[in-house]
Amino acid sequence: MCPHALIPYKPVNPKTRLSCVLSQEERELFARAMLSDVIYAVRDVNCSPVIVGTELFDSEDIQITVTDADLNQTLNSLLPQAVGEILIVMADLPLADAPSLRRVLSTKKDIAVVPGRGGGTNVIYLKEPHRFHVDYYGTSFLKHIKIAEDAGLSYDVIDSFRLHTDIDEKEDLVELLIHGTGKSRAYLEELGFVLSVEKGRVGVERKGKNSK
Repeated sequence: MCPHALIPYKPVNPKTRLSCVLSQEERELFARAMLSDVIYAVRDVNCSPVIVGTELFDSEDIQITVTDADLNQTLNSLLPQAVGEILIVMADLPLADAPSLRRVLSTKKDIAVVPGRGGGTNVIYLKEPHRFHVDYYGTSFLKHIKIAEDAGLSYDVIDSFRLHTDIDEKEDLVELLIHGTGKSRAYLEELGFVLSVEKGRVGVERKGKNSK
């Protein structure tokens, strides 16, 4: 049986590092499109999405709204109460798909961790959530490995391109335009984003009347 999937999500003024190419409204719509892609992948492996958001927004999915508490406090208040296994998936992984998530869920260890770029953590799968706590921000991947070790939990580090690729910077859009198949890529193309090549390097540019 697949666990609930907790998906941290910021609906208002997200992805500020993309401000160089997207307005706030566009960033909010783009973040929603990425969330939709993640939810689709989660449901494709028969998991139940639970959105952990900073604001309440229109959605048919179960929502937990973060108010005074930060992400760590919120998740750490939920883990001890969990009945069964828990999957935590970041909302900015639009390349996530069923095969990559099944690989995480198939671990024989107590937990599976998918690192993000720059020392972050993109996915955590916990068979015994009450024995673990999260510590996001900074080099969270190393912190999560130490937390597992200190708790006596065995762990898998999953090397997955699709789950490793989070979208934060303009340069990250290249991977989405090449490998994406969902709403996120469609939204970028609707805005006029295309691949470009300059001096042998692949980048993105925005064409048309919608150019920022």
